[in-house]
Amino acid sequence: MSTESKMKLDGGEFLLKNISSNDIFTTEDFSEEQKMIRDTVIDFIDREIWPQKMRFEEKDYDLTVEMMKKIGDLGLLGVNVDQDYGGLGMDFVSTMLVCDYISGSSGSLATAYGAHTGIAILPIYLYGNEEQKNKYLPKLTSGEWFGSYCLTEPTAGSDANSGKTKAELSEDGTHYLISGHKIWISNAGFANLFIVFAKIEDDKNLTGFIVENDPNNGISLSEEEKKLGIHSSSTRQVFFEKTKVPVENLLGERNGGFKIAMNALNVGRIKLGAGNLDGQRRVISGAVDYANNRVQFKQPISNFDSIKEKIAMMAASCYAGESSCYRAASDVQSKIDEYISNGLSKQESELKGVENFAIECSILKVGVSEDMQNCADEGIQIFGGMGFSAETPMESAWRDARIGRIYEGTNEINRMLMVGMLLKKAEKGELDLITALENSMKDNIEDNGETIDELLHEIDIVNNCKKVFLIIMGKAFEKYGEEIEKNQQVLLALSDIMIETYFSESTLKRTIKNIKRSSVNDQSHQIEMAKLYIYEGSQIILKKSKDIIISSCDNKTQKGLLDKVEQLVSYNENPNIFAIKKSIADKIISENKYCF
Repeated sequence: MSTESKMKLDGGEFLLKNISSNDIFTTEDFSEEQKMIRDTVIDFIDREIWPQKMRFEEKDYDLTVEMMKKIGDLGLLGVNVDQDYGGLGMDFVSTMLVCDYISGSSGSLATAYGAHTGIAILPIYLYGNEEQKNKYLPKLTSGEWFGSYCLTEPTAGSDANSGKTKAELSEDGTHYLISGHKIWISNAGFANLFIVFAKIEDDKNLTGFIVENDPNNGISLSEEEKKLGIHSSSTRQVFFEKTKVPVENLLGERNGGFKIAMNALNVGRIKLGAGNLDGQRRVISGAVDYANNRVQFKQPISNFDSIKEKIAMMAASCYAGESSCYRAASDVQSKIDEYISNGLSKQESELKGVENFAIECSILKVGVSEDMQNCADEGIQIFGGMGFSAETPMESAWRDARIGRIYEGTNEINRMLMVGMLLKKAEKGELDLITALENSMKDNIEDNGETIDELLHEIDIVNNCKKVFLIIMGKAFEKYGEEIEKNQQVLLALSDIMIETYFSESTLKRTIKNIKRSSVNDQSHQIEMAKLYIYEGSQIILKKSKDIIISSCDNKTQKGLLDKVEQLVSYNENPNIFAIKKSIADKIISENKYCF
């Protein structure tokens, strides 16, 4: 995949600049190699997983391990890891693609895969020294060994650095003795290796360690947790009692564990976004197939507008999620390429590339995980009473989706983080937010000159959504100053405006790009999905803006601001939303699957 001619934006800069559709990556841009990887994963899921779907609901942890080993045999446990360490050495988009289509299997397998390839392998790959990488990565990428990530503690969840697990250097200086208690540890029941975070003696910050799993070395596990979903994902508590860890297994630098943990979570967040996409596609396809075959009142229920509305909304959200995830993945890869060209190692470049787009990582994690939950919920509703039965895939999809809003930092934490990170980037001079705030009341958001007659209103609305965010952010900062981060309801509302703006623009640009290389007629239903998503997003932005204005501004200021925002996100000609929903649904119903 070439990124040479792309306009390169930094993380968060999408709010300040307009980018051409030619400069974003879409699923229609997959290379032949990427299509082959996608088809390999789909074939594996259809052949190996779906015929045994019910076994995953019966806490069959051995089946999860068996399937993980088969994924290892396909070479997919180390997609982005260098070939020198047993991986495939592929680009970031390809890594996202595998996470995407693995999500169509089951929540249990997708969780095992994500925990192993993300937060278990990546800390070693990105922070380990050569000896550590050569020793552990080939075993982990092949599936000979599986890894687990031990960060959360009974008193340290979102506030990860408050963990109490201790590491004391032995008298002879050859090893550390780790003692502590970790909870909610994915893959713990079959892990050969743990990435453990502990504080050395009285340090203020965490340090990372590579700890081999040996029950004779002070390591014990609780029974498997009883969970709402992901039933065959091993989740246990892990106890360390003076566990000996050689000094050479310290990961990265002393006191550097918190940075390792946070950067691993950033990667996990963007991959979690992609890791909900094929789950949505399969829920939509399953729901449509059921609706086409379920006859009531002498006709298939797919004929009814109430069902069509659900199908259309599910599809538009999935289309928007795809557009956003792959746009961001390509932007990360572009930044990685830039760092490599400036002389940084591949590992350093990957670290900095993902860190640069930490805002987008949180946006995707929140937006797609919530869309997946809504999609599964509507899937159940389309199935009606059968949807509530464990005999249908909708029930397990809904339960498995629920963890996505908690993983990798709760959605509430991520919402507050994305606004905080934007302000920090501005404070460091990495984003010219001040100038953008000053100009937000004017009509000078950069225009890239793209005009598509069928989407003229949407182009204006998306540009104006950026202006609304800047106006509202400016007024909120004017009111609260540096105390803004303590006003969580304001942050939550601002983050929703950010999310809808990013998803709306990504959807719009993908559609425009595909119109340019095909035709308006060929993209007619994609145009409708863009219209639908942007209309719905603009209504969310309008509401959240009003909430902030009414809560943060005096009566004198309120009316002018409310009028300004309403003017910016109002259509000159409102789209016929009911007709659009019906047309989108009719296309999917005729294909009997999600077909975009």
